[in-house]
Amino acid sequence: MEEPDSDPHLWLLNIFLEIFTGNLNSGVLFGILSVIVLLIFSALISGSEIAFFSLNPAHLKDINSVGSKSNKLIITLLDIPKRLLATILIANNFVNVAIIILSSYIMRMLFDFSEYPLLSFSIEVLVITFFILFFGEIMPKIFANQKPLAFATFMSRPINFLIMIFYPVSSLLVKSTKLIDKKLSKTTHDFSMSDISDAIDITVDESTHEEETKILKGIVKFTDIEVREIMRSRMDLVAVESGTGFDKLIEIVVESGYSRIPVYTESLDNINGVLYVKDLLQHLDKKEGFEWLPLVRPAFFIPENKKINDLLQEFQEKKIHLAIVVDEYGGTSGIVSLEDIIEEIIGEITDEFDTPEDAIGYKKIDANNFIFEGKTSINDFCKIIEIDDDVFDEVKGDADSLAGVILELLGEIPEKDTKIIYQHFEFKILTVDQRRIKQIKVTLRGKVKEDEETK
Repeated sequence: MEEPDSDPHLWLLNIFLEIFTGNLNSGVLFGILSVIVLLIFSALISGSEIAFFSLNPAHLKDINSVGSKSNKLIITLLDIPKRLLATILIANNFVNVAIIILSSYIMRMLFDFSEYPLLSFSIEVLVITFFILFFGEIMPKIFANQKPLAFATFMSRPINFLIMIFYPVSSLLVKSTKLIDKKLSKTTHDFSMSDISDAIDITVDESTHEEETKILKGIVKFTDIEVREIMRSRMDLVAVESGTGFDKLIEIVVESGYSRIPVYTESLDNINGVLYVKDLLQHLDKKEGFEWLPLVRPAFFIPENKKINDLLQEFQEKKIHLAIVVDEYGGTSGIVSLEDIIEEIIGEITDEFDTPEDAIGYKKIDANNFIFEGKTSINDFCKIIEIDDDVFDEVKGDADSLAGVILELLGEIPEKDTKIIYQHFEFKILTVDQRRIKQIKVTLRGKVKEDEETK
């Protein structure tokens, strides 16, 4: 063997010239062409993975707005994400293996590496791997990430065809992942909202603003709150009867200060719609006989057990701010507004007509004594006392208000001055009639806050 040239590039070139067989026949040319085509296939399939799973809500909105066949196919593929991903991975591996086999065949037909095994390894493994990674993985994924919708639209039909081709193999892969998911689900721990709330308290330090902590806790509990817990009950509902005169209507609007008022016929259980006060502005100069009913807009009805995170999404989609809450029999239970939902995250929102105490209906006597209205929701009560809202879960039943909890504890309407003790609370009935509990004095017995912190 000759001594290597001082220039490593010339030395390497000499080696290639020595081992080059010159066997450039039609089979080799076909193999080279096949490798190029397979690299393109690998690039398209790899890019599809990023394209389909990078579609954001804005892209999905555009897809739904244009009902083309490609867009419908994209939605269909996204509805089966596990099979889509399995098919892409299987097809990509098949193509990459084919590239490696063909590349090895071409290299052995063109070069004789019998005397240079290390060089053979370097070319067949390192160089071929570089080409697959750079041209078949990295570059197409960068492009697909920049234009996911265009890439997904272009590849929707080919991917759908591959799903049919690899259906048996992908089915095995999908079923195996389901078994793994079941195994993992048995070992995972269920965290309650209280656990997450306690975790937030642990991570809070002196530099953390108190309002930020409250917002974080509000977000944690947000998905677990039902409409009935935050709605304004029908007893506190300001509404107008459809036969009300225009002058009387204006008087009600001015006294209430609300921007949206439900309109009913004969009974609150028969709400016709919602009157937007802004629709009255251009008619303020009208006389008593003015027909204002055509201004009433359709009402949006929801059940009591609807989650407020779902309601917030519907408010955004329908561009409305008020919903009528109905019970299982279709009767009106109350109303809930967009402001009520937002307050569950950021706290009470007050304006020039509100005071913090009047908004919920309570009076703080001292650190351990409060006077609450019986209609105060359990949710609001717990926020004021600064305790977890699951403290009454064992006894409240279907009750949503403080008066409801007391009725659940006693089983009857109590008399005035009746005292009820539950855990760290002493409830004293201040005002009551034959139908409901109006006012309750709440005394905190023991160190409630310390007990909450040591849970």
